[in-house]
Formats: sequence, C-alpha cells, structure tokens
Amino acid sequence: MSPTEAQPPKPQRGKVIGVTIAAAIGGLLFGFDTAVINGAVSAIEQEFELSPGALGITVAITLLGCAVGAWFAGQLADVWGRKKVMVLAAAFFVASSLGSGLAVSEWDLAAWRLLGGLAIGIASVIAPAYIGEVAPARLRGSLGSLQQLAITTGIFAALLSDAYLAAAAGNPLAELWLGLPAWRWMLLVGVIPAVVYGVLALSIPESPQFLLRNGRVDEARDVVARVTGSSNPDERINEIRDSFDEERRASYRDLRGPMLGLQPILWVGIGLAAFQQLVGINAIFYYSTVLWQSVGFSTSDAFLTSVITAAINVAMTFVAILFVDKVGRRKLLLSGSAGMFAGLVATAIAFSQSTGSGVNVELGAPWGAVALVGANLFVVFFAATWGPVMWVALGEIFPNKMRSLALGLAAMVNWIFNFIVTILFPPLSESIGLGYIYAGFAFFALLSFWFVKVAFPERTGKELEDRQEQVRP
Repeated sequence: MSPTEAQPPKPQRGKVIGVTIAAAIGGLLFGFDTAVINGAVSAIEQEFELSPGALGITVAITLLGCAVGAWFAGQLADVWGRKKVMVLAAAFFVASSLGSGLAVSEWDLAAWRLLGGLAIGIASVIAPAYIGEVAPARLRGSLGSLQQLAITTGIFAALLSDAYLAAAAGNPLAELWLGLPAWRWMLLVGVIPAVVYGVLALSIPESPQFLLRNGRVDEARDVVARVTGSSNPDERINEIRDSFDEERRASYRDLRGPMLGLQPILWVGIGLAAFQQLVGINAIFYYSTVLWQSVGFSTSDAFLTSVITAAINVAMTFVAILFVDKVGRRKLLLSGSAGMFAGLVATAIAFSQSTGSGVNVELGAPWGAVALVGANLFVVFFAATWGPVMWVALGEIFPNKMRSLALGLAAMVNWIFNFIVTILFPPLSESIGLGYIYAGFAFFALLSFWFVKVAFPERTGKELEDRQEQVRP
C-alpha cells in the first residue's frame, strides 16, 4: 500500500454542509406546511362556514399530529435509521398536501392536516438529531441553525406563495386554475418541496451513531472520515462507542431520573421547548394576515405585511448562524428573551388601546404603527435567537444514549404548547382582547430569561460525546 493509500480520506467541509442542507429541507417543509394555512384561513372559514372555535381546531389540528409524530420519531429513527424516517416524512407531506388541497369538507381537511402534522413532527426531530450527529463540534451550532433557516424560509415561501396566488385570482376564494379556488392551490403547492425532500433524503449517508449501534463499523468510519471531517476516524469511532454505555437499544427507562421522574437535563430540554412556543411566535405567523386586516390593512396590504414579517424572520436567522458558535447559545437566548419582552410589551400596550373584539378590532393612530413595530421587533429577536438556538440545543444537550428519545419528547412538548397557543388564540381574542394576550406572551418571555439564566448548560464547542452535561451553568 502506498503512503497515499494509507492516509485517511481527506475531510470535505462541503460534504457536511451538503448533507446538512439536505436534512434541513425537512425544516423547510416544517415551516411551509405550518404557515401555508395563513393565507387560506379566511377562505376556509367562509367556504365551510366555521365558527371561531372550529376554525381554531382546523388550523391547530396539524399540531396534534406534530406532537404524535415527534413522540414516535425518535423510536422509529433508532429502529429504522434516520434516512428511512426522513423518506417516510416526505411521503406523508406529499399525501397531506394533495388531500388538503382537494378536501371536500372541514373534517376531510382536518384529517389530511393531521397527517401533515405527523410528517412535520417527524421532520422536527430527525433533522436536528441527524445534523447534531454528523456535524463537527466547531460547526455544529451554525449547521444546526440551518434547520431554523429552512423553517423560516419555508414560512416565507408559504406566505409569498399565498400572496401570489391570492393576487393572481383576485382573492383566496376566487377560481384560479382547473376550476379550483386559490386557497386550494395554496395547499397543493406543498407537493413540490415534499418530493424534493424525499429525493434528497435518499442521497445522504446514514448517521455514524446509528451505523455503530447496528454493527456497521466500516460504514460509520467512512461517514466520520468523509462527512464529519474527523482527522482521526478510529479515535472518533471509539469515542462514540464509549458514549453508548452499553449495547442495548435506548428505551424510555433511560429518561427516568430524580427530578419528578425524569433526568434533570431532560427538564431543561422540555423547558426550552415550552418557552419557545409560550412567547407566542406562531400566533403571529398563523393569524398574521387576519390580524393585520383587523387593524385596518387591506387584504393585499395584509398579505404583503405578513410576507415582510416572514422575510425579516429569514434574514435574522442568519444572525444566529453567524454568532451561535462565536457568542454561544446561552448569551443568544438571554438577549433574545430581553428583546422579545420589549417587542411584546409594545404590542400589548398598542392593542390595549384598541376598540372592538376578536378579529374586528380597530387601532387608531399611532397605535397601529406601534403594534406593527412591536410585533416585528419581537420577530427579529425570536428569529435571531430562540427560533434556531432551541433546536440547536435540543440536538446537542442530551447524551448519545438517550438523544433520539429525549429529543422526541422535547419536540412533542414544543408541538403541544404550539397547539395550545394556536387553538386558544381565536377564542381568547374574542373574550379578553389582544392586549391581554400579548401581555401574557411578554410574561413568558420574561420567565424564559430567568429559566436560561438558572438552568441552561452551555454546550458551545463541545463534542456530543463529552459527557460533562450539567443542568446548571
């Protein structure tokens, strides 16, 4: 064997970025499928004659599927592998987009959106788990943030698509192509990125942790050398093996611990997942078009404002990508909590000056502008911090032994709180008013600052196999 042949394969930085992007396309579908309903909400409400409560269920039913999908994703990933589960999610995405766009009743629509939720829940777990396992420590924060960049891009693409289709037809209820109204095409468009995701999922390598767990040592060594960029693949393989503790597959008993029946680090993940939703981000993205119409914007201006908000969401995610590995997860989360609190307080004050109730509120000058600035300030800080950093953290704070299961549980909690916020938003808007709702979101932003300060462990720059996890910093 020549000296050249004896050397390990040369690490390829572009390779790890490429497979990360492929895995993160699941995040694009995650964002697209959750936000695409935004432009169709009013049309669905009118076509199926839905009450506010029924409308909330139709919008939020996807999130129940997300919770179920997230719960089972970790188990499936440990049995089937990360790649196969990604392909399953892609197939669910395709079926859901077709079924939702062609639904004949509200219950039919709800059933297909529930299936889409299963796909989103699966993707929300698999992408950060896979990226965390293939990315080298020095790049893991930035690469992990690509998941959130894909989510925000999916939200932006959904709202842009909604705005284009609504403009092309004249309004969401107007007929567009093939005798179908624009709102149905808004949902059908999701088939395209779903097919792309399935094709890309088939092209990426399996994660080294799964390969080693299943005795495929040579394949794992090749992935470590060619994808993760390790200069000493054999040493890295041994580190991963040692981190498993034992050969049996992880089970939910591994999550048990002394703090209310769970491991302390699991409570940290659950807390992060809950606070990311309790600050109210999805109340803005799911109902933004209706919300801005209610404060005096025309239909076209409301769509445009929602698209601008989504564009801000995408742009600010680049801040996290640039700084998450330099500044650290903890500092970004703390600054995010403070900024979100300020934006939400401004929005709450603005809506406290409104007249009317529910989606029929009116804001006089200057409170409409204050609400718009406050809401977008909130989006800026969320997108640069809590949006991406929560998923980065969930992909890295858990030990190898329990990562898939723990991430699945934390993601399920995230979707449950997403569901709670989404389904309660319309009726609470009617009963207590938007001022109190945004004040509640501000309160949770303040609590999130305290939680990170007290409980969050900094993992920046550490390998996943470093077992020095501390519940307190």
